[in-house]
Amino acid sequence: MKVLIAVPAAVALLGAAPAPGSQPGIASAEPGAISPADPGYRPPFVDHTEWASEWSQSGRRTSLRVFPTPSGRLASTHPGTAAAADEAWSEVVTMAPDADTPGMRAQFICHWEFAETAQPGKTSWNLEPWRPVVDDAEMVASGCNPGGPEEAL
Repeated sequence: MKVLIAVPAAVALLGAAPAPGSQPGIASAEPGAISPADPGYRPPFVDHTEWASEWSQSGRRTSLRVFPTPSGRLASTHPGTAAAADEAWSEVVTMAPDADTPGMRAQFICHWEFAETAQPGKTSWNLEPWRPVVDDAEMVASGCNPGGPEEAL
């Protein structure tokens, strides 16, 4: 009898279980279905991308400017949004297929996890194909820009 009473009390305190097949951190498609695991952000997470070129002492370098949507910025500030980050990266690659490299993805994930905390509202998250592929610790230590500081575009 105690177990039967304890289970409903735990459900009342913790909330109902997520719907089968739902992804924590991604908003439900059901209108008005907002819960603590559903903070309200939805795809698209990327408004657009734009390739830019710059000249430096080492020659011409290209950069992919990724312009997140307000929903993308919101989602990126929440922990546990790996599924949303994967969706956002998929959007980037759809818009800029040449970006689909391990180094560019690693830079994007770093920006997803830290850019809005380090520089809230930064116009774009800039990814450069010329940057080296590094481990996560070096990526974070370099401010998501391994191989040199970010250059102004």
